[in-house]
Amino acid sequence: IWRDGKEHRMDFNHGLPQNSTIEIINGVECTPIKVVGESDRQGTRVQFWPDATIFSTIEFQYDVLARRIRELSFLNNGVRIRLTDERTGKEEIFAYEGGTRGFVEYINRGKSVLHPTIFQATGERISELNTPIYVDISMQWNDSYNEQVLCFTNNIPQRDGGTHLTGFKTTFTQVINSYARELGILKEKDANFTGADIRNGMTAIVSIKHPDPRFEGQTKTKLDNPDASKATGKVVGEEIVRFFDRNLETLKNVIGCAEKAAKIRKTEE
Repeated sequence: IWRDGKEHRMDFNHGLPQNSTIEIINGVECTPIKVVGESDRQGTRVQFWPDATIFSTIEFQYDVLARRIRELSFLNNGVRIRLTDERTGKEEIFAYEGGTRGFVEYINRGKSVLHPTIFQATGERISELNTPIYVDISMQWNDSYNEQVLCFTNNIPQRDGGTHLTGFKTTFTQVINSYARELGILKEKDANFTGADIRNGMTAIVSIKHPDPRFEGQTKTKLDNPDASKATGKVVGEEIVRFFDRNLETLKNVIGCAEKAAKIRKTEE
């Protein structure tokens, strides 16, 4: 670590600090990080060798790393990350712009999108700890008739979704059904569109920054904070209404996709 004109260093082997002294601070055994020199640099460098006794494979796959770094670049707008494979000399710079909006645009590249403008909702709501939850959601429809919604909490992906996804889905489904009835597309006798109907052809990124995230299981594949549902629901609910009021044709395209999906679903029931 380079900070405050000093270079700090700490080494570990199998989880244990190396070449360090143990001190008792407030009754607790600690191993303070060492100052090993002076420097005018700023930043942090982490180097490690994977342990074959812990990991099932210790061979790095370039494509896997590139995919994850690309995600981080989109989720942290303005960050520049360089990935170098010294085995082959292959190198890439990841410095994507646009945040979640750019992420959606990247996923939909080469696809036929149903509307040119990508919807993006950003905002914050207060958590149960009285600290802010930051919400960033973007989405766009294409003609693939497949739903692709990716969820992240503090840059960590949740492949099984969780409360932030639930809040987004619930609110968005309510809004679209309300519009469909207001426009006369759904009649009084008609059942509402299902969430799956409405998300037909949707590409979306749901990203939040939470001060105290709780997950189901060690792999963090599902978020469990109730306040995350409220935060995503509130932010997307307010912003999507403003967006569709200014983009009526986009709204009609989205409802049209839901109509087609509903008809297909009913014929298969």
